[in-house]
Amino acid sequence: GYARLAGCYIYPTVDLLARGGGKGGDSSGVSGVAVFASWELDIWGRARSEREAGSQQYQAAVFDAEYARQSIAAMVAKSWILAVEARLQHALAQEIVRSSEQSLKLADDRLRVGKGDEYDLTLAQANTDSFRDAARQLALGYEQALRALETLLGRFPAALVEVAKTLPAMPPPVPAGLPSELLERRPDVIAAQRKVASAFHRVAEAKAARLPRIALTAGAQNITSDLFVLQNQSSPIVSLGASLTAPIFQGWALAANVDIRTAEQRLAAAEYGRVGIRAFGEVEAALSAGFAADEREVILARAVASNARTVELAQVRFKVGSGDLRAVLQQSIALYAARTALLRVQSDRRVQRVNLHLALGGSFDP
Repeated sequence: GYARLAGCYIYPTVDLLARGGGKGGDSSGVSGVAVFASWELDIWGRARSEREAGSQQYQAAVFDAEYARQSIAAMVAKSWILAVEARLQHALAQEIVRSSEQSLKLADDRLRVGKGDEYDLTLAQANTDSFRDAARQLALGYEQALRALETLLGRFPAALVEVAKTLPAMPPPVPAGLPSELLERRPDVIAAQRKVASAFHRVAEAKAARLPRIALTAGAQNITSDLFVLQNQSSPIVSLGASLTAPIFQGWALAANVDIRTAEQRLAAAEYGRVGIRAFGEVEAALSAGFAADEREVILARAVASNARTVELAQVRFKVGSGDLRAVLQQSIALYAARTALLRVQSDRRVQRVNLHLALGGSFDP
């Protein structure tokens, strides 16, 4: 609507005036109809600049809306991934609780047959309760993740939405040598560029407003009276003419408006630079975080395998009596921590890929 309004002043304006003023009218004695037309000759480009400024501002709003749509899509994707991760973290905690309960049962059996002591039993009980508490917290985190996803989907946050039982598969690796021209398609970058263009046209409009305005005028009227005799009996009357309006002094308002538009132009250019730098920063951050997550996943996968083997050996030593329960529980905690960290990194790899596509404004193809 604003764009259409800005473009209206380049066209002629036509007005109609009609009134009735006879004995039964408003007693003025005059009745008739008149049509007046006026068209400003846009010699200095004031109206064209205003129209172009409105058009560029409209395009900026379109691209801002598109970037908002992409951002919401990215938020939904990341919320989905985090909800799946929360579900897997909760399942992992429940698995650790079951394993801890088995250790607690084993310690209780050893105490009853005289091969263990109360220290091992109380230690196993304390660790089991700690794992149960962690599982309860993760259950709450899973519910909160579902509610966050439901809020983005426009649903009531009842934590009832279903998510997958496994993380989505990783897409192909990031190709080497991504061209920086990919950032030129980002909607927020295009919107900032359109705002710069609009600001330049606003400056031209403000400068043209200080120059004279020339308009062509035309009119046609037919006037009658029942009360008195009109001096000119010819009807209808057609007139053509032109008008010139030049601003002489308006309290320096026009000069101040030029200064304002010029400052807005510099502000739009600086904002364009800020958006561009932010775009580069977001791409670099997503790439760096993604590469780091790739390397960490390999390292943590080895750590999980090593800790799992260590737990097996500690359990064997405890069962044959050559080790104590403390070593089993310590290694179990280390294994749980490694598996939790691995799951977190696997989720982060996918989140960073979403961030990368949002930062690039699309896929890797130009």
